[in-house]
Amino acid sequence: MSPSIRIGIVDDHPMLREGVANTLRKRADLQVVEQGANAQDARDIAQRVYPDVMLMDVNMPGDVFAAVRFISTELPDVKVLMLTVSESEDDAFLALDAGARGYVLKGVSGPDLILAIRSVAKGETYITPEFANKLLSNSKKHEAQTPNFDLTHREEEVIREVSKGLTNREVATRLSISEKTVKHHMGCVMHKLHARNRVEAVTALRRYWEREAVGRLHNGEGKTPVDAHSSSD
Repeated sequence: MSPSIRIGIVDDHPMLREGVANTLRKRADLQVVEQGANAQDARDIAQRVYPDVMLMDVNMPGDVFAAVRFISTELPDVKVLMLTVSESEDDAFLALDAGARGYVLKGVSGPDLILAIRSVAKGETYITPEFANKLLSNSKKHEAQTPNFDLTHREEEVIREVSKGLTNREVATRLSISEKTVKHHMGCVMHKLHARNRVEAVTALRRYWEREAVGRLHNGEGKTPVDAHSSSD
């Protein structure tokens, strides 16, 4: 019987990458189908091989978060699981906001990594439990300080593109609207966010998105990080 979960591994450290691959190959239901070393490799593997789960490092050559967003948006059947040494909250929030279904710290035990892969393959969300508790705790501290922004769908589309560093003209092209319309929506966004410029607007929204990302995990998009861990026995 063929393995049920096909896995791609993308990391710019060959020895670590091969070590992970060897661990996974010991499981009959897991198959490592391709390996790569940068963000572009991740895109290529996802498009060419369609693995069920793509293990990706946060810190490697290329725009990793753009690659995660591309895979999660264009190839939703390929579930992205970050495997990284980075305990940066910003990295975690950016990865989750881009569409990653899990965030696991390197140094995780083999059984826990396999649990994470199986959980993500089933469409659940998994974060290293200790790190998840840290994210949830810090998110609650910021919650009272972070206002809710009543943006329209189009306003949110515009500010998301702006947050990627695109100009008004590039945003207009991406969303198939006029540059004048982009300027109008950005004016509305900055007014609602009490921002004096685009940088302040993006900064305010990033903090809001961070809180929302953790809130989604805590409130049941898939299992919460702690529940996913505790139900594995």
